Amino acid sequence: MIAAPLSGCGADAQKPKPPIVVGVITAKAEAVPLETELSGRTAASLVAEVRPQVSGIVTDRLFAEGSWVRAGQPLYQIDSRLYAASNQQARAALASAEATVEANRLKAERFRTLSAEGGVSKQDAADALAAYNQSRAAVAQARAALASASVNLGFTRVSSPISGRIGRSSVTKGALVTASQADPLAKVQRLDPIWVDIQQSSADFMALRRALKNGQLAADNAAPVTIVLADGTEYPVKGKLDFADIDVNEETGTVTLRATVPNPSGDLLPGLFVKARLTQGLVPNGIRVPQGAVTRDPKGHALVLVVNEKNVVEQRTVVAENPVGSDWLVTSGLKPGERIVVEGQMKAKPGATVKVVPALARAGEQ
Repeated sequence: MIAAPLSGCGADAQKPKPPIVVGVITAKAEAVPLETELSGRTAASLVAEVRPQVSGIVTDRLFAEGSWVRAGQPLYQIDSRLYAASNQQARAALASAEATVEANRLKAERFRTLSAEGGVSKQDAADALAAYNQSRAAVAQARAALASASVNLGFTRVSSPISGRIGRSSVTKGALVTASQADPLAKVQRLDPIWVDIQQSSADFMALRRALKNGQLAADNAAPVTIVLADGTEYPVKGKLDFADIDVNEETGTVTLRATVPNPSGDLLPGLFVKARLTQGLVPNGIRVPQGAVTRDPKGHALVLVVNEKNVVEQRTVVAENPVGSDWLVTSGLKPGERIVVEGQMKAKPGATVKVVPALARAGEQ
């Protein structure tokens, strides 16, 4: 009577344990953009420093500081009285030279006729012709002097060479300015579009070029550039990457990349510290794995758990060097279609037989 209960307890003890349940996702190869975030500063796409080209006293400032000015708009007026007098003097000298050339022309023609008839010597005729040619040259010289005087007179009104926003004025009415001065009167900058000069380490830049050359990455020149402001907010307008400099900064070991960003409202000002999030290439057959599913061994090698066809867990060494959002980009060690353990890793040990279910976190993606 006592044996039966003992027999029942032994049967319960030998009852097999339920299989371990793990959540998996299926590896899928896809073109994954390789994004990076780099620091940079904004710079005006066009800058013109306004300087005087003649010397004199500033009689008027013709713009409001910080306003938008157009190309050719007058900015300063320099005292023009001396330059106007020089212009009038050059004009009068031209009129005198023109009158002289007409008299010398008539004399040269008359002496040529008289020389043919023997009325004057051939030397006198030659001298009259030389005087005529000299007076013609004097006219050309007087015209050049008038043109120079007119240009200098025009320089007394200092105009903006480009369209853009103008900053503060370094001089006021009554200041003496010179044609050779080093300090600009003001600075005009075009802010739409605006440039963002980005710094990337030369090692990363060269590695990127090698990857593009070897076919490990595909170029994506049309990818937009996202600008992140100092407070962490994203600028709403996307830019585009224009070029990379051909020189490496010897002090910092960086290469300058330039992005052009539309700035229609003028919110971005030159000199701002920003970050640029840009795509520098596409991994043609990358596999994205959640970061929580990747562990590291003491040597830093990336490891994932994979469930094979027999529902047995295997540990796999993979290459996962670049984060993509909340995932790791795996470029080696996994094949499309393999099942990756993303839930229940603590219970699933290599060699264990498990029950596979779709991962709840990625159920909508399966």
